[in-house]
Amino acid sequence: MPDFTVAATQRARVRVPLRFQDGYRVDAELVTFHGLTDGLEHVAVVLGDPTPGTTPLVRLHSECLTGDVFGSARCDCGPQLREAVERIAERGGVLLYLRQEGRGIGLYNKLDAYALQDQGLDTYAANAALGLPEDARDYTAAAQMLTALGIGELDLLSNNPDKADQLRALGIQVQGRVPTGVFATPDNVRYLRAKVLQTQHTLPLGELAGLNAG
Repeated sequence: MPDFTVAATQRARVRVPLRFQDGYRVDAELVTFHGLTDGLEHVAVVLGDPTPGTTPLVRLHSECLTGDVFGSARCDCGPQLREAVERIAERGGVLLYLRQEGRGIGLYNKLDAYALQDQGLDTYAANAALGLPEDARDYTAAAQMLTALGIGELDLLSNNPDKADQLRALGIQVQGRVPTGVFATPDNVRYLRAKVLQTQHTLPLGELAGLNAG
C-alpha cells in the first residue's frame, strides 16, 4: 500500500457531460477529495465502464491553462487531454487532472520561461535560468487519489517514465505504460524534442525530424 501519512477520502462525486470543440461528447463523473497531501484541488475524471477483471487505463494530466483552455500550440497538452478522455472512456478508467501548471512551477513562472524560450533556450534550460527545477511535480497526491478510488493496479497512459516510477515507488502497481499520440507542430517541435532528450519521454524523434520550429 502507498506510504501516506494521511489517507485521502472521496469528498463529492458528480456527473458532468463533457463536450469538446471538435464535437466529441462523453459523460464523466468528477470526484473531489479530502486529505490530499499537497492541499491542492486536484480532480479525478472517471470515464467509461471497465470490464470486470481488466486493468483500468489511467492518465495523470497536469493542468495547462494555455494548452487545455486556450488551445496554445506551444505544447501538446490540449491534444493529449482530448485524446486521453476518449481513450479512457472507450476502455474504462480515470484521468487525474492535477493542478501542476508548468510542470509544477506555476503559470506566471511558466510564462517567464516562455519568454526565455523565445530567446533560444529550451523548456528545461529556461526553468534552470530562472532558478527553478526542470520538473517540480510530485505524484503523492495522485497515488492518494487512486487509492481513494480503489485503484491499486493500472495501465498508465503516458510518455513520461517518471510518472510510472513515482507511482510504483508509492505502492501503485503500474502494469504497463501506454504511449500517447504524437501531436507535433512547427510551434511545439523544439519542446517535444527537449522532452525526449532531457527526460527520456518515449516520443519517436524520427517523426519530429521533418518539422522546424516556427
